[in-house]
Amino acid sequence: MRVPLLDLKAQYREIRTEVMAAIQAVCDEQGFILGPRVVELEQAVAKYVGSTHAVGVASGSDALLLSLMAMGVGHGDEVITVPFTFFATAGAISRLGAKPVFVDIKPDTFNMDASQIEKKITARTKAIIPVHLFGQCADMDAINDIARRKKLRVIEDAAQAIGAARKGVRAGVLGDVGCFSFFPSKNLGGFGDGGMITTNDRSLSESLASLRVHGSRVKYVHEQVGINSRLDALQAAVLRVKLNYLDRWSEGRRKNAAKYEQLFKDAKLLDRATLPKTDAGNHHVFNQFTIRAQKRDELRAYLKDKGVGTEIYYPIPMHLQSCYRELTYQKGDFPVSERASEAVLSLPIYAELTDDQLAYVAETIKEFYSRH
Repeated sequence: MRVPLLDLKAQYREIRTEVMAAIQAVCDEQGFILGPRVVELEQAVAKYVGSTHAVGVASGSDALLLSLMAMGVGHGDEVITVPFTFFATAGAISRLGAKPVFVDIKPDTFNMDASQIEKKITARTKAIIPVHLFGQCADMDAINDIARRKKLRVIEDAAQAIGAARKGVRAGVLGDVGCFSFFPSKNLGGFGDGGMITTNDRSLSESLASLRVHGSRVKYVHEQVGINSRLDALQAAVLRVKLNYLDRWSEGRRKNAAKYEQLFKDAKLLDRATLPKTDAGNHHVFNQFTIRAQKRDELRAYLKDKGVGTEIYYPIPMHLQSCYRELTYQKGDFPVSERASEAVLSLPIYAELTDDQLAYVAETIKEFYSRH
């Protein structure tokens, strides 16, 4: 049996007619950059997450970068984040001449350990970027409490977490801004790159809308130095169709996660493969189903031979990346992140998986450990 890590064709088959009609309408209109299609998506996403404003941009990476720019983060400033994340989180900080300052993660949720934040705050600290990794929210109560006391901004890296919630409040309105990615592999994925920033701060929203078009509110009049980060109308049209299905797809992922849990228990695998934990009060949307596996690399090779797709998110934490040597971090500085990088393995979790496919994944893992 073949079980790919992600099967976008299976999702597309269900919505093909709607998507192609939306694309055809944009082609007939011949309006491809920003415009009413993007406005419609912005309004729909704002309503979905519960924000008063949403600004469409070219990617999730740009969403982070523009948020930092709108908050005035620049050369010599410091921004606190985690080393166990996709590169864009730290890269956006560095691109502005600011310094990423890392704190370790919690071993159970892979999210920021808020208890480590205060000791990293200096006079140069301007913001905190918690990452809602794999589809569940970080401990935003604790993070926001520190931010309020220290007068710091909070940028949610919610690239993997659209639809996730903490204590009934959705990702995207838990900080000053929420940054989303519409990369095709996300729960809400486009047909290319795309991103969105949500906020309840009107002033920030206006600044972001200007910064995404070279710092201009009026054509050819530039009040600040921005970048070109406009969301395409074609992407917006596709995403607007897919947004109607998002909750159903996310619920499918949640059900598949519950099925994995039962299958792993029945197969007596829990002593060899630790399942992801959902923090109390969190609504997890499982952009990834990430286990900690003994003999991870051997298991991954075995699964590949048996037709099961997997991925390692992430094999090298940020503080050990060669481009960050100048930060002078050493191996051992963030032991929880380092141990995670050595053990994590993401399994197929998309909503269209069949019960037979899920059972095959679990049985194949059981088969591997019976031989090792």
